[in-house]
Amino acid sequence: MSTQKYIQNYLNLNQAVVEMLKMLRRVMGEHIDLDFRPHPDLRTVRADPSQIGQILTNLCVNARDALSEGGKIIITTEEAEVDETYCKTYPFAKPGTFIVLSVSDNGCGMDPTTLEQVFEPFFTTKEVGEGSGLGLSTVYGLVKQHDGFVQVLSEVDQGSTFKVFLPLAEDGIDKVRDPQTEPILSGTETILLAEDDEMVRMLTTTMLERNGYSVLVSENGEDAISVFDQHAHEIDMVLLDVLMPKLGGRAVFDHVRKTHPHMPALFTSGYNMDAIHTNFVLDEGLALIQKPAKREEMLSKVREVLNRKNSR
Repeated sequence: MSTQKYIQNYLNLNQAVVEMLKMLRRVMGEHIDLDFRPHPDLRTVRADPSQIGQILTNLCVNARDALSEGGKIIITTEEAEVDETYCKTYPFAKPGTFIVLSVSDNGCGMDPTTLEQVFEPFFTTKEVGEGSGLGLSTVYGLVKQHDGFVQVLSEVDQGSTFKVFLPLAEDGIDKVRDPQTEPILSGTETILLAEDDEMVRMLTTTMLERNGYSVLVSENGEDAISVFDQHAHEIDMVLLDVLMPKLGGRAVFDHVRKTHPHMPALFTSGYNMDAIHTNFVLDEGLALIQKPAKREEMLSKVREVLNRKNSR
């Protein structure tokens, strides 16, 4: 996994979890009981909010996949002192004061062999075609970038607990930002999001909703066209993945502009995508952003595209 740069903010994990609960409950489904048990007066960490969101989402999706017939997922936060004795027992640990974010499930659990491989890239217990095996590897990499570590406790038929240890911020308090120096990244418009990757779809939806936008979500091109036709009068912008099953982003946009020729559009693509798939975006003067995009980068681009419409 390549190392990504991240933006450090002073972050309260209780607040970060609360902001994601609605989306997480929607993704977990009705057959899973999702419970949050926050530590009172939790102090802050220095972390990238979008990457913390990715860590929590990946852990919850992993827990959901262990609960094929339903069950319970518990998210907790706490503070912990890690001493040298603990580090001798768990060599991957570091001494210090940490904020701990835990995700527990009462699912199938893991045997010792599986436990040893759980963070290896592409390792998965799912059937072929059901997952890449990169979710937990991504968690491991992102936590490591934040100078933290992950502890996993699991037994077969007893469930699993993933504990993410993030260092306490040195001063332990929130920094107050000067709003005059902060770019305006929020809005109240309605955006149609078409994205086939579940993880990206969830994180993008949460990020946009946190910043005031309303989001209509679709998971493929055909679904996007159906949603657009039903809600065209509400939609201010379309955010489309270039490559999707059942019609790609270009086909969706061609359909949209038949009736709404000036509809603002932002296309997304993977870093390794062949240019042949994205040439049309540049040729037609449309906006393109590469995934995975940082929070500020995505919000800034969305605002830029919407502002073009408003300046016409």
